Amino acid sequence: MSMKCLQKRHVMLCLLLQLTFPSVTADLQQGAEVCTNHMILPGPKGDPGEKGNNGESGKIGKEGPKGLKGDTGESGEQGEMGRTGKTGPFGANGDKGINGLPGLPGTRGKPGTTCDCGRYREHVGQLDITISQLKSSVKFAKNVIAGIKETDEKYYLLVKEEKNYRDALKHCKDRNGTLVMPKDAKTNSLIATYISEAGLTRVYIGINDVEKEGHFMFTDNSPLQNYSSWRAGEPNNAYGGEDCVEMVNTGGWNDVECRPTIYFVCEFIKKRKYVLQIFNDNQY
Repeated sequence: MSMKCLQKRHVMLCLLLQLTFPSVTADLQQGAEVCTNHMILPGPKGDPGEKGNNGESGKIGKEGPKGLKGDTGESGEQGEMGRTGKTGPFGANGDKGINGLPGLPGTRGKPGTTCDCGRYREHVGQLDITISQLKSSVKFAKNVIAGIKETDEKYYLLVKEEKNYRDALKHCKDRNGTLVMPKDAKTNSLIATYISEAGLTRVYIGINDVEKEGHFMFTDNSPLQNYSSWRAGEPNNAYGGEDCVEMVNTGGWNDVECRPTIYFVCEFIKKRKYVLQIFNDNQY
């Protein structure tokens, strides 16, 4: 409310008092002047009123941020069975089962005819021997086709069949040869190159001290005299029983045990006409 309105109300109140109580007119004149000339100040603050009723609900506010993830609820009831899926891959074969019960004996067969089977068995046995020799000869022929090395006097064949020393020596002898005997630097270098070109690291060669420990001999029983190519620290019989010799692809020699199975090199003398004859009468 404005200040002018308050002053007008005070003046009207003074006039109403003068008309109602004339005896106090004189006393109110001074009060009228006060009401007319001075502003009445508001009184002291009243006591708090009673709490009003709740107002109407306000408008719906904006959606707040997502709260923290709640605890896992209890499992629901099992749903209906779904559709059959695709067939999976076959599993591994299972263990062999227990043998079943023996069946009923069959009916007796007709009597057979008399056969002189002994003669046929002898032929079959000979055929088995011949087939075995043919298989061995075919393997040998494959090695020959793969390539040989030669000098003026000898052929050298790298046999890519893993054998122990004794079997390797026999393999070469059965074909009228022997394990390679590098008796000079030229031959040794030729064999080392042969091994390296084949992508190998080592082969058996025809040297051993089987007869007398520490006295190495070539397989033709000739001693090592004018040439050797031992690697540093060899021969040393490091593990005991190292009676045979291998050549590595750098040309160095090393004494080794005779039991391991590795590749080997055979040598054949050119002067003999049957050196590389693979299928000959003596093999059958």
